[in-house]
Order: sequence, then structure tokens, then C-alpha cells
Amino acid sequence: MVIAMANTGTVYLVGAGPGDPGLITLKGLKCLQQSDVVIYDRLINPQLLKHAKPGAEIIYAGKSVGYHTMTQEEINFLLISKAREGKKVCRLKGGDPFVFGRGGEEAEALVKEGLHYEVVPGITSAIAAPAYAGIPVTQRGLTSSFAVITGHEDPTKEEGQLDWAALAKMGTLVCLMGAENLPNIVNKLIEHGRSPSTPAALVQWGTWPKQRVVDGTLSDIVQRAREAKLGPPAVTIIGEVAALRDKLHWFDNKPLFGKRVLVTRSREQASRLSELLAELGAEPLETPAIRIEEPEDYGPLDEAVGDIRSYQWIVFASVNGVNGFFRRLHAQGKDARALASTKICAVGPATATALKEQGIIVDLLPKEYLTSAVVAKLGEQGISGARVLLPRTDIVGEDMAGGLEALGATVDQVVAYRTVASKELPDDLVEDLHKGRIDIITFASSSTVRNLVSLLNGDISLLSKTKIASIGPITSKMAGELGLHVDIEAQEHTISGLVDAIVEALKL
Repeated sequence: MVIAMANTGTVYLVGAGPGDPGLITLKGLKCLQQSDVVIYDRLINPQLLKHAKPGAEIIYAGKSVGYHTMTQEEINFLLISKAREGKKVCRLKGGDPFVFGRGGEEAEALVKEGLHYEVVPGITSAIAAPAYAGIPVTQRGLTSSFAVITGHEDPTKEEGQLDWAALAKMGTLVCLMGAENLPNIVNKLIEHGRSPSTPAALVQWGTWPKQRVVDGTLSDIVQRAREAKLGPPAVTIIGEVAALRDKLHWFDNKPLFGKRVLVTRSREQASRLSELLAELGAEPLETPAIRIEEPEDYGPLDEAVGDIRSYQWIVFASVNGVNGFFRRLHAQGKDARALASTKICAVGPATATALKEQGIIVDLLPKEYLTSAVVAKLGEQGISGARVLLPRTDIVGEDMAGGLEALGATVDQVVAYRTVASKELPDDLVEDLHKGRIDIITFASSSTVRNLVSLLNGDISLLSKTKIASIGPITSKMAGELGLHVDIEAQEHTISGLVDAIVEALKL
């Protein structure tokens, strides 16, 4: 019996699943969110790292064929040393930690040192990659058994651990990490009696938007994979169930499957757009062109909040405006009750939802989100003589205040947040743009257009190989002024409307 050392931390050996970030378990996500240190592998989806708690130490320990960032011994030592510091450590591993994940070796090292650890199973690519390719590993009437083997073992070795005679009789055979060894695996199975006509399939990057599938039979799967230039990471499925892909494939039927879409919104706001794109099969690439920051001077906003009962209307044009306003309202010890005598107008459903989360049901939600339409609807409410508050960004855009003042209102504009340009773009993004490896760029505001072009030093030729999707006419106008051609414009000027417009455009 090993007694855990006092005052030491805990190591969580967490299976992150095969790639789709939605496939991590609830317990695995909880361990990730509460850990002080996250040590992750090469095949971990970067989206998962966003769930690490602020200030967590993030360490890459990936390994690929011929290249190891760290040896297994170095990883073991790192886990031990961080746990001895009293920290919670999340060892984030692709798939399941105990299915060819070397999790058992790491657990043994921790046991030897008397350190506390937990194992959080994950969804292995052995079942997930076939499932996303439309291949069940078992099927009534076809097979009631399956085996999972490593493809790293050389089948030509005289004393291997794999019983090829038994494996050749298995209903379904799933081979992990076997793309490069596929010719030897196929030959060994046929040599031991498996029919050359047995259906087979290779799934590369299973469950990712860049998933690719090649199917055939044992007699031609090697050639088909070679012609498709399919390499690791890949899962091989051999058995009658592989033939079911023709009628059961679903993942690659999604309307945006395989499309790489650049999301230029601020990091705080990008998640909703990225989620919608991912649900439709796209690969969202979050590269914020802007950052949302607090005002440099809270004075004007605090003054307005302190005198909030003097306003007959507050017009919120964005979620950021809502967040900034209520942050200062709460700072003064107030809540939604302070707005009991004030009418609220929201521009767009997302803004209305943000207000509802603060306990506010809006009095006016114009169907159109253009400044002119909002001003017109407020005019219908009898705005003349009213005092109106506009919590907004520091960037002057459409003149809503001028429109309301023309109707007889007294308008106070206060900065509730700042829109700040990002400092630089990742080198790999610039290369992707140059080589046309991004299918669509999304712009959800004029500032994202302006700042992305600025980050490219005005070289809009880098955007010529990709379609540009705009959330609405104001954003499209800015794009046009900067020399960009907008291919897709949302009819409903919301994030959902933008995604719908992209889907419709790609149908044509």
C-alpha cells in the first residue's frame, strides 16, 4: 500500500477525447478548469485549453513520429515535480489515457513516488473516429465483437505480441496509429486467412472538421490511401461494418464540413460564432482583430449611473455596452431596480438577451438593427423632450445621437468600453491567407474589418483568395471603403444571421 505524501497536489490523468472538443467528459472538463498546471499532448484540440483557469501554467508535451518535445521520462518527472509543489495538475491526453495513451506508465510513476492521482477516462478514437465516419464497430447481423490494436508493432517481427491468426478471425479490427504500417498489416491479415474482399476504411483526423475518409477493401485500401495521401493520425477499420459508411455517414454531410473560417471578433465574443460554425462542420479559426477593454476614464459613465433616474430612455447598442454599464451600476451598489422608471431599447436580440440576464425585459427591440431604423422606432415612442443615455464604445460610428437629437431628445453619450486593435497576427495565419488555406473570413463589425486590414499593413491582396462574409451593410460599407469585395452579407444582422448567410451562399 502506498501512502500519499502530505501537502502534495493531485494529478488528473484526463482523456480529452479524439479531437472534437465537445467529446470531453463533464468530469474531465471540471478537472481541466480547476487545475493549476495543464500538460497537454499534440492531438489536443486547442479549443479545450480555453477552459483552463486564468493564470494556469500551460505546458506542451506533444510527441509525433520522429520528434518528441519531451521524452516519457521527462513527462513523468514533470508530473511528479508539479504535484510535489502542491499543485493540481491536469495531464490532458488525446482519446483515453489507458488506450495506447501511456497513462498507465504515468500512473505507475506517480504511485512509486506516493503521489495522489485520479484517472478520468476519455472517448477513444477507436470508437469515435469510426462513428464520425458512419461506421459502427459492432452491428447486429454483421459482428458482435471488435478488437483494438496498435499499428506501431511491426507485423514482420518473429516474436510480436499480436496474434494475427486470431485477429484475422475478429469481426471488426480497429487499428490505431497504423497508417504508415498499413501494407504490412494488410498482408499479415490476408496471410492468416482474411479475405482480400473484406471492407476496410481509413479515417484521418477523426472527429475534427478536417476529417478525411478513404474506404475500399483489403485488396485496394493501401493503394487508395496512398493516392489520397492519407497519413497519420489515422484509424483503420477492417470488417464488414466498414461497408456501412455509404449509408450511415453523417459528419461529412454537414453544410460547412471542412470549411476553414476565420473569426475576427474579440476573444470575449468569438465563442458563440465559433460554436455555430463548428456545429455545422466548419473549423473556426479564432484570430481576434480587436480587444474589448475597460474605459480609460470611468468618470462620465459613473456620473450617468449615479444620476440614472433622470433618464427616460437608455439605448444599448451592443452586449459590450450592457456589460460595461452594469459593471459600474453594480460598483455603486445598485442593480436592475435602479432602472425601474427608465425605458430600455436594445439593438439586436443578443443585446436583449444580455439585458434579460441582468433582470431587464426591454421595452423596445427594433426589427432592423440599422441606426436609422432604431432612431425611427424611438421616434415613434415620442422621444421628443426625453433625456436619453447611450452607453457605447469609444469609437465613433453611426450618428445615433444626432438622429435622436433631431427628434428633440437630449442625448448623453458615455464610453462603457473601448475597442482596441490587436497588436499582431500569428505567422501561420498570414501563411494560410497567402496560400489560400482559409475559405471564409467573417466580419461582425466595422472595427474588425479596419483592424484586420491594418494588421496586414494594408496588403488586401492576402484576402483575395478567400470569401468575405459581413454581418450587415455598415460593416460591408467599411470593407468596400478599404478595397475589399464582400461576397456574403447577412440579411438578419446577427451572428446567427451571418452563419445562415454563409450556409445559403455555399449552397449556390
